[in-house]
This record gives sequence, C-alpha cells and structure tokens, in this order.
Amino acid sequence: MDAQLSFTHRFEPALRPGVPPLLLLHGTGGNEDDLLPLGRMVAPGAALLSPRGKVLEGVMLRFFRRVRAGVFDEDDVRRNADDLAEFVEQACAAYDIATPIALGYSNGANVAAAVLLLRPNVLAGAVLLRATLPLAQPPRPNLGGKRVLILSGATDALMSFEGARRLAAALTEAGADVTHRTLPVGHELSQADISLARKWLDENYADAHP
Repeated sequence: MDAQLSFTHRFEPALRPGVPPLLLLHGTGGNEDDLLPLGRMVAPGAALLSPRGKVLEGVMLRFFRRVRAGVFDEDDVRRNADDLAEFVEQACAAYDIATPIALGYSNGANVAAAVLLLRPNVLAGAVLLRATLPLAQPPRPNLGGKRVLILSGATDALMSFEGARRLAAALTEAGADVTHRTLPVGHELSQADISLARKWLDENYADAHP
C-alpha cells in the first residue's frame, strides 16, 4: 500500500490500535524493504513506513552524501533531513497515522538523528542503531518529551563510540530522554539489538505491545 509521495517507500498499516507507528530508515546499500522484518519484530502490529534513500554512492542508496567514511557533507545532511521530514509529514497525512518513532540503522540512524535535531516535531522519538553525530555544530531544539535509544557496537569500525557519545550528549542537552547502550558487537545488528529495542518500546510506549 504505497501512496504517490516524494520518496519511494513501503507502508504497512497497523494491525493493532494504539500502537505507535515506526519510520524505518535503512543503512547504506539498503532499500525500503530491508528493515520491515526488524520493524515487525520490535513493534508487532505497528504501522510501518519505510522510505528508500535518494542519494546514490556508486550503486548504493543512502539518505545523504558523505565525503568519505565517517565524514559527512553537512549541507547535504541538512537538505536531505529536511526533504525526509517533508515526506514524513505528507505520509502521516496520507495514511492517517500518528507522528512516528524512527527506527534507523547506520546511515538511516544518522539521518533520523539529523531530523530530530533539525525538524523535531516530525518524530515522536527514535531508536538509533549504530549512529553518530551527523552535524559538527548541532542546533539545540526543544526535545523535551522525546525519548531516544542509541545502541552502539563496542568494536564498530564505522561508527566511533565518541561520535555516539557526542550524539547522546547533544540530544540530552536539547532535552531528550536518552538511553545509550554499547553492545559487545561490531557494526552488524545482533539479537541483543532486537531484544533491547523491543524492551525499550515496551517500557516507554505502554500501548506498543498490549
């Protein structure tokens, strides 16, 4: 079920009333189908909105450009975060869903963090898997009432612990309720990510899993 909106995407309607919708944001080289199984596992019955990144790096899709690994084109980060925010607002209206919680992995987690910092009203909260701070000088919006879970990998060669720590600090300083955990894994996702994300959603969004 896909409306004609500004991003190619997948949409799965909610199977349970009152379950917060998830915005699924894939990593580099992924697409709009990649995180649907993860979304179903961490929030059974939730509406799932999963856009495809528009930026090509070789043949790989992303949500914004980078100069090289770990170094982002920050003007492009801002443009694409704004573009994604517009899509989310359009999709919420088209599909009649509430403000979603972002569930992003790697590049998808980084663009979700950028949207939180630049267009905070578009997201209700976020689960950021293998994220880093996407802006060297982040703004400080009012993120009061927003909850964010950041799951980092202790041996992640792509997203440094320091970048994740700075992201957690920036979101906390803006008023978000941030939980940051480091798992004994690398950049890849693990069963612990699934379990912790679902547990966090259970604890913070009481209607997510009745």
